[in-house]
Amino acid sequence: MIQAPHTYAEWAEIIKLFKNKSDDRNVLEAMHQGTIEWQSGVAERFTGKLMEATNARLNAAADKFQKEMSRGGGEGPLVQALIAMRKELSFLAEAVNIPAVPEEQRNQFVQIVRQQADSAQKSLEDSANHDRTGKLKSIIKNHKVNNF
Repeated sequence: MIQAPHTYAEWAEIIKLFKNKSDDRNVLEAMHQGTIEWQSGVAERFTGKLMEATNARLNAAADKFQKEMSRGGGEGPLVQALIAMRKELSFLAEAVNIPAVPEEQRNQFVQIVRQQADSAQKSLEDSANHDRTGKLKSIIKNHKVNNF
């Protein structure tokens, strides 16, 4: 069990665990139970750390997806890669929706993840347009990475 953070220093440690994908479920629980004094200075540093960690996870998810796609293997591995990407994006949206953060900033964090998911889905659909059979586009539309 990870203790809920209450100071900036505690939050910095939790965000580091979040960035490194260490014990995601317990980190998520701690983040959602934590509190923070949202004041000038702390807010900016907190936001910077959280966005850095979120971007690192978004990039890692995209890299993992690309690696899975480059292996090939047909429909099964493609569907698994799409589902794994959706799960990670869904987790990130849930993770950055931190109750201790003011609603306006919290919504901005979630929106950043949503925009990345929408962008990834559009890119996948656009790249599938080159498949004359339509099968690839069908698979991508039936397993949307932004459907969370």
